[in-house]
Amino acid sequence: MLRQLTRRCGVLSATQQAQIRAFPPAQLEALGEALLDFTGRLDLEVWLEQRD
Repeated sequence: MLRQLTRRCGVLSATQQAQIRAFPPAQLEALGEALLDFTGRLDLEVWLEQRD
């Protein structure tokens, strides 16, 4: 997942990487589906903020 996100969104911060690594499988699956609609880093940041 991190490699796919980096490819779509650019280099992820250490905080973002740690947050994603801590996700349970269901949340990783949701992120994988959302990633298909991401156009850049802002989409990822918004998605992560909505999960805090």
